[in-house]
Amino acid sequence: MSVIKTIVTRDAIFPLKPGEGTDAVHRDPVYSYATTLIETDAGRRGTGLALTLGGGNDLVCGAIELLAAPLIDREIESLMAQWGVVSRQIAEHSQLRWLGPHKGVVHLALASITNACFDLWAKVRGVPLWQLLLDLSPARIVALLDMSYLEDMMTAAQAEAIIESHLADRAAREGVITSGYPGYDTSAGWFSYDDRQIADNARRAVDSGFTALKLKVGSSDAERDVRRATIVRDTVGDDIRLMVDANQQWTLPAALDVCRRLAPINPFWIEEPTHPDDVLAHAQLQKEIAPIPIAAGEHLPNRIMFKNYMQADACRIVQPDALRLAGVSEFITVSLLARQRNLRVAPHVGDMGQLHQHLVLFNHIALGCEKLFLEYIPHLRDRFIHRADVRDGVYHTPRAPGASTDLID
Repeated sequence: MSVIKTIVTRDAIFPLKPGEGTDAVHRDPVYSYATTLIETDAGRRGTGLALTLGGGNDLVCGAIELLAAPLIDREIESLMAQWGVVSRQIAEHSQLRWLGPHKGVVHLALASITNACFDLWAKVRGVPLWQLLLDLSPARIVALLDMSYLEDMMTAAQAEAIIESHLADRAAREGVITSGYPGYDTSAGWFSYDDRQIADNARRAVDSGFTALKLKVGSSDAERDVRRATIVRDTVGDDIRLMVDANQQWTLPAALDVCRRLAPINPFWIEEPTHPDDVLAHAQLQKEIAPIPIAAGEHLPNRIMFKNYMQADACRIVQPDALRLAGVSEFITVSLLARQRNLRVAPHVGDMGQLHQHLVLFNHIALGCEKLFLEYIPHLRDRFIHRADVRDGVYHTPRAPGASTDLID
């Protein structure tokens, strides 16, 4: 028995070096975690994270304290056996729901709470999170999920059937546990870096074993975007996958123009080209720039928005983030929706890859998702007790019990 006895929060703020983390919209980021710390009567502690860029992190911590109260005195195994029901009850708080619903400060709080519960559950079982998830039956996986508002696209029975359908050939995909999961480098191409720096960084990323990297675009002068993208492509050659990310900066007309001008560098995807709530603009743009895929998800706050994107063919690379969605369980829900539509899944990593290194293993082995690659951002690596082991461009499988989310005090 492991009964939850205390829940506290930590407002963890980590300043970055000049230029790090910058994009076309977020010019002065401070990577910060609204952290949930859940402790049992036996002294075991689960750590959950939600990412902010500094301002308002304390607001998310306040929402965690309000929403997590029903978990006190709950036994972790019985709690997780019905997490889909419990998480919906927490999300549907009759007063706090008004502040969302299912987005913003409240949803970020749900992410942190949920992730803490999953971390604690894996620690109680003495296994890394990826192993815990793979050990669960399809029915137990679906019991973790809140499937409400999805019935027009996928029912709980259909979700279970997707997992069931990939049981027989799991062994063929389990080699990834030994070989590791490929990464891609985002830190090479931050928006504030000058031309020489992005060229040097790109060369260094390839020398380090990465076969894919990402460049931030969205300048007020489109020529700057085209020039920088061309520099990186010329530096790394045609065999390296190169993605570009506008971080929502463009209007639809601007996106149509710049995406066409970027086509010669053969982008593997174009990420967040315009406002994340504008599903129809993404759908139109995806149609116009095909076969170049749009990638989206960093600022899609819930499974319903992802459902709408998929139904509208508004993106073809799905980027769920368990620190933006309502944690691990909603991440799995979105991954199942994408799997049903045969869309690629490449998570955004608000956790710097710590938690998501577990989730991509589950997606690949249990859901049959393509072994694509996982974003790598090293700036907070030294802040974690169990740091992601990324060598030669590959995430090597974590072995410590839990979700790899414990921060150094």
